[in-house]
Amino acid sequence: MDIGILGLLIAVVSGLASFALGRWLSNKRRQKKADQARAVAEAGQSRQVRRARERQRRR
Repeated sequence: MDIGILGLLIAVVSGLASFALGRWLSNKRRQKKADQARAVAEAGQSRQVRRARERQRRR
C-alpha cells in the first residue's frame, strides 16, 4: 500500500485542522462554564459586595 505524498499531505493538514477546531471549541466551552460559575457566585453576593465590585470596575 502506497499512500503517496498527496495523501500524506492531506492527512497532516486535516489532522492539524481537527486539532485547531478541537482547541477552539474546548476554549469556548471552558469560557462559557467559567462565565456561568461567575454569574452564580455573583448572584449569591450581598448588595454591598456587588456595589463595591461595580465601583472597582469603574476605576
